[in-house]
Amino acid sequence: MKLEGKVALVTGAGSGIGRAIVERFIAEGARIVASDIRADRLDEVAAALNAAGALKTVTGNVADRGDIGRLLDAAAAFGRLDIVVNNAGIMDDFKPLTEMDDALWERVMNINLNGPMDICRRALPVMLAQGGGSIINVASIGGLYGGRAGTAYTVSKHAIIGLTRNIAYVYAQQGIRCNAIVPGAVETNIEVTAPSQLGYARLQTTLGMIPRRGQPHELAAAALFLASDDAAFVNGALLTVDGGWTAG
Repeated sequence: MKLEGKVALVTGAGSGIGRAIVERFIAEGARIVASDIRADRLDEVAAALNAAGALKTVTGNVADRGDIGRLLDAAAAFGRLDIVVNNAGIMDDFKPLTEMDDALWERVMNINLNGPMDICRRALPVMLAQGGGSIINVASIGGLYGGRAGTAYTVSKHAIIGLTRNIAYVYAQQGIRCNAIVPGAVETNIEVTAPSQLGYARLQTTLGMIPRRGQPHELAAAALFLASDDAAFVNGALLTVDGGWTAG
């Protein structure tokens, strides 16, 4: 098993990509601290996996620094922290700048960027003391291009890619690897409640290039590769998993 003896922290673990990552990592021998804002979803994951002793669930919001502290405390109870997967994220209803208010900007930034930054900042000292670790940030092709989402989401995902590359470079000689998965369209339940007419109309110009939507387990396979020793020399990489959407 590729993650035997490893401890991983996974956010947004109650559904979609995060849940698939938890399932795959446990199957590969890892012990997991799984976090989600919804306790009912975490309960479903725990019941389905029946992985007593290998799974700790922590209900919390990555935008809340106190909740982040509880995540790291839960990992400390396992005695180490080898892998962090910053997967939790929200959309912005494709709102362009002229339709975006401060509340939306702050909510998207707090969840998509500030939370992952703080988790990395707290996890790094633990990993450095151990002599190494792997951080995986779930970005988006919205972080590579300007026309896949609204302003706040696009900026947050560009920023998470910058964070990934900076951590990778600065700590490369201290056993830390930091990479980003860059998904395209994936079948998840991420919420879009009231899409902007302008933003969504502009998005349509790119949707015809999608070959198909990905499945969460396909993203979990990418996360497993980056978390495992198979990727020992992979650092600062952006692993695009979009079925070829952005290849044309």
